[in-house]
Amino acid sequence: MRDPYLYDDIPILRNKLGIRNQVLLDNAEADYVVYRLKDLALNPLSGDYHTGHLLGMHEYIFGDLYEWAGIPRTISIYKEEDVLGGQSVEYSDPFDIVNDVHHTLSDMRAKKWIDMTRQQQALEFCDSLACLWKIHPFREGNTRTTITFCCQFADEMGFPLDRKLFEENSMYVRTALVAYNAFFADGTDFSKKEYLRKIVYDALG
Repeated sequence: MRDPYLYDDIPILRNKLGIRNQVLLDNAEADYVVYRLKDLALNPLSGDYHTGHLLGMHEYIFGDLYEWAGIPRTISIYKEEDVLGGQSVEYSDPFDIVNDVHHTLSDMRAKKWIDMTRQQQALEFCDSLACLWKIHPFREGNTRTTITFCCQFADEMGFPLDRKLFEENSMYVRTALVAYNAFFADGTDFSKKEYLRKIVYDALG
């Protein structure tokens, strides 16, 4: 199946800037996204932590670049992961994305965060973060949006995390999220939760 998010003649994401070179697009994306993330750290995006809030955050972060920013993806995605021996995390089917996000965020909001110890908050935060990330609602920008969204939620719940630690170790964070979600529909479970838990513990200080 052809990926409608790519230009017809080259495997580059269609973008508002008309860039058709991957290196140039990566550089432009980094510049725009860094600016948006810094702004969000100072000026949180108001919302109720329902589905629309998550979509709005993705649109705010990536809207300078992509027409589809803030819109759930319409295609299935498969990403080969070295840490999974070439397998992909089983991301949500496009038809399930909105429902999966709704249930995940409902569960996250329902947790009694204020009654938890710091260790409990860290463990529950990891579960909510990893569950939301595994849905992969968007064609691109899932890790950055999910981390930013969940960190802002943690701020409001009274246990702020050091976002800079996540930003400076972005590859580690993504690999940790892959490892956390290394379980499959056939019952196979290779998941390792300790890597994500470690950086979340460190981010809590």
